[in-house]
Amino acid sequence: MHPPHRTRIKICGITRSADALAAAEAGADAIGMVFYPQSPRFVTVQQAQAIARALPPFVSTVALFVNATEAEVKAVIDAVHPSLLQFHGDESPAECSRFAYPYLRAARMKPGLDLLNFRAQFPDAQALLLDAYVESYGGGGEVFDWSQIPKNANFPIVLSGGLHASNVGRAIAQVRPWAVDVSSGVELSKGLKDAAAMRRFNAAVRDADAAVRA
Repeated sequence: MHPPHRTRIKICGITRSADALAAAEAGADAIGMVFYPQSPRFVTVQQAQAIARALPPFVSTVALFVNATEAEVKAVIDAVHPSLLQFHGDESPAECSRFAYPYLRAARMKPGLDLLNFRAQFPDAQALLLDAYVESYGGGGEVFDWSQIPKNANFPIVLSGGLHASNVGRAIAQVRPWAVDVSSGVELSKGLKDAAAMRRFNAAVRDADAAVRA
């Protein structure tokens, strides 16, 4: 697919309303909230409601799940009304589709994964979010080999995995993703974001977009 004129930015693992607001002010298009109890960035439904209320208009909210039950996902949909769901575990196509709700499907990249076949299994996903394969679920803050992404991948890609202000420009130049996703790369500590780091990351994305257009 042709490179977008503006790479979208998602800042994931938001746990505080102040961080959500700082992400929006830095220029993020979306924030992600993690509903996976084993994650250090886990938020409750009540926390998520407060975070979503703090956001200005036109900033999307993404609810991340790892092998959650149908009831758990529905409770978040009903209470938080996220813009998108993100499935980051072993969810089947049917499990992702049963909510009739827009969703991202995470692909944990490792050698041998047939990404085109994986995409074919989730044809109704808004995009695939590509993250490094780690033994634990959720993001591991690791960079994967971007050359694993097929050149003929003609669907929207959200690039994740170990991104930060110093490498996101290179990632955009090589992959030309629809969006980039950052979490640990803009943190003071797990779950607590650094407003200055978010501004640096977003500025690096804009600089990379300008270089691609040049």
